[in-house]
Amino acid sequence: MRWRDVLTYARYGNPEPVRRLELPEAAWADRLTALQFRVLRLAETEAAYRNEFCRSYAPGCYCCAGCGQLLFDSATKYHAISGWPSFTQPASRATLSFHSDDSHHMQRIEVRCNVCAGHLGHVSADGPAPAGLRFCINSASLLLKAG
Repeated sequence: MRWRDVLTYARYGNPEPVRRLELPEAAWADRLTALQFRVLRLAETEAAYRNEFCRSYAPGCYCCAGCGQLLFDSATKYHAISGWPSFTQPASRATLSFHSDDSHHMQRIEVRCNVCAGHLGHVSADGPAPAGLRFCINSASLLLKAG
């Protein structure tokens, strides 16, 4: 995946998810911790550097804390000095959805889980070669499954 793919999805529509999980907000509140709910359902951002996976490089797969969908492989995680876990590529194109985000007087691309529509973080074009992508993701939106 490259930056032009991200922009195309954000402007014209995202790939169809492999499945969908839609629940009432009350059910999400019961299913998630308070922090996970604020991040995944209310699109808040957790504190930089003081989150579970910022400095963790354990092998495995990172899944959505809301629905369990595989999002990223630990082989694509790198130290971006951003304060949040950063990845170079998603597990697959249909894993994520991309949305224009003009909040906070910035123009960004928001990343959501394509299965449960949970807010994960943002993607930018300042990552390492070859694709140059940096998926900056909230730890609270992730679960690590050991690999």
